[in-house]
Amino acid sequence: MPLSLLTRTGAVLCALALTNCATNPVTGNPNFVTMSESQEVSTGRNEDKKVREQYGVYDDPALQRYVNDIGQRLARASHRAGLQYQFLVVDSPQVNAFALPGGYIYITRGILAYLNSEAELAAVLGHEIGHVTARHSVQQLSAATAANVGASLLQIFVPQIRNSGGDALINILGGALLSGYGREHELEADRLGAEYLARTGYDPQAMIKVVGVLKNQELFDAEVAKAEGREPRAYHGLFASHPDNDTRLQEVVREAAKFKSPENRINRQEFLRSMDRMVFADSPAQGIVRNNTFYHPDLGLTLNFPAGWRIQNNAQNVAAASPEQNALIDLRSAGRAEGSPADVLRKILKLGAGSTVNPQTLGGLPAAVTEVAMSGKPTRVAVVFLGTSAYAIGMQAKDAAALRQHKAAMDAAMNSFHAMTAQKRALAKPLRLRVITAPPGQTFAALARTSPLGRFAENHLRVINGLYPSGEPVAGQLLKIVE
Repeated sequence: MPLSLLTRTGAVLCALALTNCATNPVTGNPNFVTMSESQEVSTGRNEDKKVREQYGVYDDPALQRYVNDIGQRLARASHRAGLQYQFLVVDSPQVNAFALPGGYIYITRGILAYLNSEAELAAVLGHEIGHVTARHSVQQLSAATAANVGASLLQIFVPQIRNSGGDALINILGGALLSGYGREHELEADRLGAEYLARTGYDPQAMIKVVGVLKNQELFDAEVAKAEGREPRAYHGLFASHPDNDTRLQEVVREAAKFKSPENRINRQEFLRSMDRMVFADSPAQGIVRNNTFYHPDLGLTLNFPAGWRIQNNAQNVAAASPEQNALIDLRSAGRAEGSPADVLRKILKLGAGSTVNPQTLGGLPAAVTEVAMSGKPTRVAVVFLGTSAYAIGMQAKDAAALRQHKAAMDAAMNSFHAMTAQKRALAKPLRLRVITAPPGQTFAALARTSPLGRFAENHLRVINGLYPSGEPVAGQLLKIVE
């Protein structure tokens, strides 16, 4: 088999800089890398702290143990069984899984909601282990260093509202998979993951099943985007065709057949039972969005975003973009309520003493507002005090015309900020997955009529149950619904 471009490039680089070469644990070929295995592990350990802070750990010890046990079983069958792997469910609704160097592997509760068996969960974890064993993130870091782009930031969420605050979510160490390693690395991770599945008693075809789950989720989002008149989410583009028609994916997974054992572990029922009552969509720890209103029961605040604006609820901020993508509203913490709102506003924006800052009230709370130009764009920023905390509301338009177009909507959003009432706390309860047994004659259309998932509930339920685009329940089948 001829060397891939990546391998040929690595061989050339190694010839030029022998001290930076290492043997790939999977292929045995030389790789150009700038860190030893001990440095790799140290890097992962340091970045793990940032991931936990950024996402939060999902508070379900039983689910954490379940995922970790499966991951550890796969890791012991891997090419780097000596690493101390860690598997963690993070508290994010995003459909994602990713790995840091050194064996730190994360899976979001968001992607768990779309899986339907333990074998599929094992396929996701096996794929991530494949990235670790082949040292893909280390190779990317080394290439970034060689190209002098080590300080570059990669987007985590797709699509991401592109503003300076949203960009700084995590650095290249945690962003490689989420932005896509590239076709060759992804296929290698699929091949390795399929091998680890086979070695531990799972059907390696679960790898293809998982890619199908992700493809269907992407197709569903495209369906919703078309109905909403927006662009679909910009995934990393590895699923141009359905996995059933992807010859190369079929080939790399088929290679794992030689490792297959008589055992054929699927464990659909056990997996689904572990999903029962898991939080779906927004987490109370990050606030809840309902009908374009943001509720944060822990912080005791609410804010109404304009109707039709696309909301992105992150751990560090909640932001909304106009349908035309030419205006943005951003709400985030501004630290402690010390001094006056004007003092905090001047501090966070680094305004001079002569800058104009207007004291006012928002929702009966002390506040201050200023207008500035940031990156050449007209921007309005407010700071409001609620209890012992300060919050910043940023409103930015692409240009003067966009500001005129959206000024009334942005001002209304700013003025809607207020302390949460007892009545609104009742609206801030999270959605949860529930697992039911389908009675005879059950349909997704009937389930959709009482679902909180909105006008696309019927197909959304199909997607999370692996029956998109037209499947229906079978009597006695375990189904996931959302309550």
